Amino acid sequence: MRTHRGITLMFWYPTLGRHNCPGTTSEDAGKASMCAGCPNQMLCASGVTKEPDPGIARVKERLSTVKNKILVLSGKGGVGKSTVTALVSRCLAAKDPDVNVAVLDIDICGPSQPRVLGALGEQVHQSGSGWSPVYIEDNLSLMSIGFLLSSPSDAVIWRGPKKNGMIRQFLSDVDWGNLDYLIMDTPPGTSDEHLSATSYLKDAVITGAIIVTTPQQVALLDVRKEIDFCRKVNVPILGVIENMSIFVCPNCKDSVEIFPASTGGGGRGMAKDLDVDFLGSLPLDPRLARCCDEGKDFLTQVPESPTVLALQKIVQKITEKCEGKSDNCL
Repeated sequence: MRTHRGITLMFWYPTLGRHNCPGTTSEDAGKASMCAGCPNQMLCASGVTKEPDPGIARVKERLSTVKNKILVLSGKGGVGKSTVTALVSRCLAAKDPDVNVAVLDIDICGPSQPRVLGALGEQVHQSGSGWSPVYIEDNLSLMSIGFLLSSPSDAVIWRGPKKNGMIRQFLSDVDWGNLDYLIMDTPPGTSDEHLSATSYLKDAVITGAIIVTTPQQVALLDVRKEIDFCRKVNVPILGVIENMSIFVCPNCKDSVEIFPASTGGGGRGMAKDLDVDFLGSLPLDPRLARCCDEGKDFLTQVPESPTVLALQKIVQKITEKCEGKSDNCL
């Protein structure tokens, strides 16, 4: 337990993130060969962790008023996952003022949503019902560890269990209210944050995951692992978004492939190979990068951009899936 800006933070340390971990409820917990070197080996072997995690029940109760819980994933860094999260969230909120959307930034070591959504310098406040998220618009809110840091330059140097505890707090202690969409921006990879989120959300029911990639093979190889991760932890996949597919010049409107797909047809080809839906491609627009750096709403700043038009089609597909209106609904 520690106090930060008057907020008491209580961390519970689950055993998550070990490759091929037998699980805390297994008879081999703390005794199997893959447990060697794990900092929680003695705790697992003692049997203390074999009781059901009360955090899962608290998360289920807290998120009972949230209709759709969506993870934004990518095995590769630098593909624009946080940008896509912000764009999809803003588009969902702008589409209907009666739709309530929230973003949860669970990239503990590299929180970027406060800057992208224009909320740098904001602080989290606590009420009798829990932490209050920061509101970007009347129907769009955000929670991020970035709000708990004294400076955007502060490094978060935490081991896995402490990050897991923070994610549990975000899911169970934030007063999300009645939401239509809770969209979670995750770090690259398939490690602690991902295992923690899926573990705590297993009883709250995850609507699905949006997989973000870029066309080149080096990104697609890692994204394939993310799709495999989703299948192994039973997270439904809403579909794949190919970001930075082409560059469209804002002046002459000519287009060119910045990251050409060397094999397999890029994100669309990968989605077909792995039997997942392809939601669409987002063109690269340099004005989008500027809006993200300045925390401005790209949809209202540059409404004529081809990226905005492509985004609206993608969000329509996501909405149909979540509402069960498409043939491939979850």
